[in-house]
Parts: sequence; structure tokens; C-alpha cells
Amino acid sequence: MNTVIETKKLTKSYGKARGIIDIDLTVNEGEFFGFIGPNGAGKTTTIRTLLSLIYKTSGEAKIFGLDCHKDRVQILKDVGYLPSEVFYYDNMKALDLLNYSASFFEGKECKKRIHDLASALELDLNKKIEDMSLGNKKKVGIVQGLLHSPKLIILDEPTSGLDPLMQRTFFELIKEENNRGATVLFSSHILSEVQRICDRVAIIKEGRIISTQRISELKDSAYKKVSFTSKAPISSFALTGANEIQISVNSVSFVYKGECNDLLAAVNNHLLANVDISEPSLEEIFMHYYSKDK
Repeated sequence: MNTVIETKKLTKSYGKARGIIDIDLTVNEGEFFGFIGPNGAGKTTTIRTLLSLIYKTSGEAKIFGLDCHKDRVQILKDVGYLPSEVFYYDNMKALDLLNYSASFFEGKECKKRIHDLASALELDLNKKIEDMSLGNKKKVGIVQGLLHSPKLIILDEPTSGLDPLMQRTFFELIKEENNRGATVLFSSHILSEVQRICDRVAIIKEGRIISTQRISELKDSAYKKVSFTSKAPISSFALTGANEIQISVNSVSFVYKGECNDLLAAVNNHLLANVDISEPSLEEIFMHYYSKDK
């Protein structure tokens, strides 16, 4: 399997301010790869460094096996990028802007593609940018990012500004691109989106990647969401492997990773009224990763 994105100890420093630190990332051809973390974790800095919009401090970054800085012109011919916020010349019509963008991709048939994408997104190409809502400006960005049928699509918080129905249409378009062979790097803090569409996911915390796993592995049987109620008040509960413990009068809930026998023994110490053991959501696992080192 070919590697599309590869970084080794990729670091970007802003003086004394934190950027990203020793990012090791591998995204394979055809993957729908998630990149998750809250705002300020380092997602956008990583993406901008990959695209050579900002320069790395140290480490390596490659796309299609080419150096992201030295070979950026060649790389960008086959990359589609949708930033979290889009800014355009207000007095241009959407069609004029997109035709101008298409002119950078010689040898690719983009005009029909522009109209097909605009039709799917219900975008009026004859409207001026300055007269558009935030959502319609985002649609222009989507068309611009996909008009040249890129081999790699990089999405940074792509659904902001889109209503729920248009979000569904957007994901259908991206899935179609992925099905035809495009690799997708999808950066988001909306975990339900990542859980629904991604194959693997990297979790970034304070500029460092703390875990890279398949979605199925993140939700495997090693993690359990546990809650129980007791017939008597509960003053305390402790169990190695239990995180995010919440106690309310006669109920306890937590996320657990460990031996099932230890779990059952700890729970059975209480006068039980009800017990529920299930798989946690991606969001709950994510919060476990973010809280366990504090």
C-alpha cells in the first residue's frame, strides 16, 4: 500500500509559543483518515505545514513521497484543500472565481466538474461573493477544492457554516471522491462526524499526537462504559483503570479499561440495584485520552 502523507518528528515552533512537536503521521493511499483534537491542539498548524503555507522548524514532511517544501508546486497540483474559513475577492462572481482557479490545472477538464459540483451543492454560480451567506461561501470553497479531481483531499473543519442537510450532501460528495480512489485527511473537533466516516484516526493533544488507531480499535472491548446504581448511598468509588468517575448519591459512572473480573468485583462491593456495561462513544474515549494525564 502506497503512503500518501508521511511525517517524521515534524515540529513547528512560534518562538516560545507551542506549535506542533515531533508529529509522526502516516496516511495511506485511499484512506479516509481522521485528525481530531479541540481548537488550539495543533491540527491546523500541522495541515498548513504539510501544504507549505508555513515552514517547519524541524523534522520531515512528505506528500506522494515528495518533500512538502521543495516539491510543493508539483504536490499541490494533485491536492484539494478546504480551510476552516474561506476568504475571496468580494466583487467576483462565483463562476469567475472558480474558472480562475481551474486555470491553474492545465490538462484537467474542470469546467463540467464545476457545474456538476455546484448543482449538487445548490450553489448559484452567477452570484457575487459579497452577496453570499457564510454557508454559500463555504460551498464555493468545496467546489474549488474538488474541481480538479485531486488525489489527496485535505479538509480542515469543513462543515462549519453548512446546514445539516448540506452537510449530508457534502459527506456524500467526499465519499464519492474517496470511492474513486482519493485519499482524505479530515480534521475536525466534531467527533460524531469522524466516527461515522473515517477508517483511522489520530488524536492530537497540546501539539503532540497521543494516539493513532483504527476507529474500531478505539471502541474495542478493552474500553467499557460502566454505570450502576446502589440501594444505598455511595460516598466513594475507586478502581484501577477507571477514569472520569462520577458519583451522584447512589449512582456511579465511568470509563473502564482493565480486567473484567476486577471490574465485577469492585462493582459487586455495593448493594446493587442496576448495572449497565456498554461500549463508550468516540467522544467519551476522546475525553478519556484528554483527561488521563492531567
